[in-house]
Amino acid sequence: MAWYGDSKLEYSYSASTKFANQWTETLLELKQIVEDVVSDSFNSCLLNLYHSGEEGMSWHSDDEDSLLKNGKIFSLSFGAERRFLFRHKVKKETVAIDLEDGSGLSMEGSTQLNWLHSLPKTTKIKSHRINLTFRTFLI
Repeated sequence: MAWYGDSKLEYSYSASTKFANQWTETLLELKQIVEDVVSDSFNSCLLNLYHSGEEGMSWHSDDEDSLLKNGKIFSLSFGAERRFLFRHKVKKETVAIDLEDGSGLSMEGSTQLNWLHSLPKTTKIKSHRINLTFRTFLI
């Protein structure tokens, strides 16, 4: 896991605090492409490497107080195709999306308020996936 962003950004979750690394030229280029696509701006990018399908992310919402409320969160996926799940917090409805190599996913508006999401583990996937998640943190 690595976190990049504008200076003076802090990110706290799971009892740890991260300080943003300085943007790389490649991340700034990707950030510009994403911002052009979604017509919004972001001040950070969280990078996660999943070595295989045996690594995943449990059910959660990205609703920390330090994030812009109802702000867009845009995710880019590179590498192995993985199934991404949404589960409604009240109705318990589940929606599955297959995130292919090079795909993007935008979570907008009240998504984090109403839905949980996860990247379930699977023994079927043997190759890696890199996920870049562009977000806006309050400064």
